[in-house]
Amino acid sequence: MKPSIPKGTRDFGPQEMARRNYIFDTIRQVYQLYGFQQIETPAMETLQTLMGKYGEEGDKLLFKVLNSGDCLAKVTDEELQERNSLHLAAKMCEKGLRYDLTVPFARYVVMHREELQLPFKRYQMQPVWRADRPQKGRYREFWQFDGDIVGSDSLLNEVELMQIVDTVFQRFGVRVQIKINNRKILSGIAEVIGAADKIVDITVAIDKLDKIGIDNVNQELRDDGLTEEQIEKLQPIIQLEGTNDEKLQTIAEVLKDSETGLKGVDELRTILSSLCSGGAAALHNELQLDLTLARGLNYYTGAIFEVKALDVEIGSITGGGRYDNLTGIFGMPGISGVGISFGVDRIYDVLNQLDAYPKDATNGTRLLFINFGQQETAYCLPVAARARQAGIRTEVFPDSAKMKKQMAYANAKQIPFVALAGENEISQGKLTLKNMETGEQQLLTPDELITAVCPK
Repeated sequence: MKPSIPKGTRDFGPQEMARRNYIFDTIRQVYQLYGFQQIETPAMETLQTLMGKYGEEGDKLLFKVLNSGDCLAKVTDEELQERNSLHLAAKMCEKGLRYDLTVPFARYVVMHREELQLPFKRYQMQPVWRADRPQKGRYREFWQFDGDIVGSDSLLNEVELMQIVDTVFQRFGVRVQIKINNRKILSGIAEVIGAADKIVDITVAIDKLDKIGIDNVNQELRDDGLTEEQIEKLQPIIQLEGTNDEKLQTIAEVLKDSETGLKGVDELRTILSSLCSGGAAALHNELQLDLTLARGLNYYTGAIFEVKALDVEIGSITGGGRYDNLTGIFGMPGISGVGISFGVDRIYDVLNQLDAYPKDATNGTRLLFINFGQQETAYCLPVAARARQAGIRTEVFPDSAKMKKQMAYANAKQIPFVALAGENEISQGKLTLKNMETGEQQLLTPDELITAVCPK
């Protein structure tokens, strides 16, 4: 029987891993520039930790792990006959695979509160699992790369996260648009139009504006129970245009009777004044205030962000926002935080489409020593060791196979340099270095060879 892997999962070969590691390493280096520290949490969490944190739909998408040993020990025959899968899962499963990195992080902060120095700046890159229906671009196992700052209300944290996003995509060579909004503004809008209890419905609907258009958004708002008058009041807000400053002025006027909404306007004004042209921390990429940005998760309470690639048709590639009560779900209220999550799989697709990987990010071996036999290999091994000490990725072909086979191996792995040492080279204390791209050959001493092969 031919082996297979579960639907919604993937193997990553050497070239894919080289590219993914380039993405991981780039983001990690930028996080570290801003004083972030790495943590990891277990693949499995207790269901007590996970259940009820993602809503009813999220609970259904949790991968549950059967208890070790006799998982049916606590189940009666009557319960089995009833075939109530949710009830049976509660009795047979105490653990589940993590659904995201945020809830495990909240649990980590509560468990390790005494050890943490607040504000705590953490980054985390690990796989997560969702029992979703696999489709193009949607997997059951995928990676998230999160960064969060908890224990500080300062808007400087939002400014720094936007700088991190800007720097990461600059290093990738990808032009992006960073969209920003504030949940307090959205709450203020709901308050002003007299639909404070509909804030979730409003934000979910207007979040879809780009995908389904204004007419369908309005119909969804009607279906959610908003009156024609309320929907009419929302139109100029949803379709707001102008510069960031002009948008802020207009929305401040609309929200003049909402204390919450005006607080959101002030927060955005502070962030934008630091990051926009002429600000103390001006960005290279465009930062745009977008009132249709809502972000689906309801725990965001302040600034929210989303990043879109400008030269590739793809959804959001990074997102995040401010939340006031991350740890409240575990009985420790009052810890505010702000975070972002890089969509590693989508960034991978963007860099592939733009062919934006640096050459040495995907190349493996740089130098291959041809194997002519035992005596010749004994001569090459010390040179290979010196090349590795110089930081050159080096291989010695293990078998004294035909020259054609060894050169085909070098070509297949796109190894740029091949070193050969036969009887003539050994007698002179030298080696022949062949550049596989140009075909040029040079007779060099070991020191000269290492200098020639070292990346410039």
